[in-house]
Amino acid sequence: MTYRIDSIEQLLSEGVRDKVYPGAVWAAGDAAGIHTSGATGVLDPNEPDQPMRPDTVFDAASLTKILAVWASIGALWEDGKLGLDAPLGTFWSEVDGHPLGIVTARHLLTHTAGVPLRAQLKNLYGTDPQDVRDGVLHEALHRPPGEAVEYTDRAALILGYLAEHLSGQRLDQLTAERTWQPLGMDSTRFGPLPAEITTRCAPTELDQDTDAHLKGVAHDFSARLLGGVCGIAGTFTVLDDLIAFLRYMLDTTTAPGRAGFGPAWATQSLTIQTGELEPVRGLFWHPAPGSAATDDIWVHYGFTGTGMWISPRQRRWAVLLTNKLYYTRDRQPLTDIRNAFRALSFG
Repeated sequence: MTYRIDSIEQLLSEGVRDKVYPGAVWAAGDAAGIHTSGATGVLDPNEPDQPMRPDTVFDAASLTKILAVWASIGALWEDGKLGLDAPLGTFWSEVDGHPLGIVTARHLLTHTAGVPLRAQLKNLYGTDPQDVRDGVLHEALHRPPGEAVEYTDRAALILGYLAEHLSGQRLDQLTAERTWQPLGMDSTRFGPLPAEITTRCAPTELDQDTDAHLKGVAHDFSARLLGGVCGIAGTFTVLDDLIAFLRYMLDTTTAPGRAGFGPAWATQSLTIQTGELEPVRGLFWHPAPGSAATDDIWVHYGFTGTGMWISPRQRRWAVLLTNKLYYTRDRQPLTDIRNAFRALSFG
């Protein structure tokens, strides 16, 4: 298949023109390499002399759930330290005897755990990180596990805590050691970012307290509340690092041990795990909206305007990074562009 490069460039440039986002960087390819990539627009509309560049650093937002939590849970599963269907209370004393004790890791990864749908950490538990952890791990379920698919940030937060419990490391340390460093993802890290990197960071939403756009600190309030490191959000990344991550996922010939998770974890995750429940889910990944089931295209998005796609059947991947949150929380304009970008990248 030939990539429709001119159409991709026109689509994403029109997004700048229409103020869907200040700028965007993108790439699409397969396990062998990159077939098309580019950048358009500016880093910050208030500084039009700074173009968006391929090495721009983006607040990954919910891509953290894949880059840190999904990858780390996969490493622990491949190590034999975690059974996906074992009730958490049978091996995790913090949740034993609490409602979460009957939930499994698979429930959390498929958003079928029945945990509350909104984090609301500060309002419910205050600002002390230990109080937040205790509150999240001891909270009542709002429905029985396995009954429905309901997306919630809490699933990733709990799995991040679980990864720390099983590994004895903080989530940022575990992920860097098991995934980011082995894959050469040298620009991916949890924030806040040091000043020398912040200058290359795409700004996100206007902070009402400072009357300035957030830059180098996570947009997600839960991540900021927890010091920048949590399972919900908080990572910053660049295009090349995401390309390395997705190419590794497709490369089934990679020698075991290069990164903590391997082909077995990727294969299981990119298959439907929710039976007859709707909407269907894999393990944290979900089928791309608007794509046919036969296309086998899986996606994960970030609220700030980030997104990445992968298709094991087509042996293809794609990445689109924007800072659309600079302008608005309205999702539909970017949703339309994402769907068109996916169609152009995968056919």
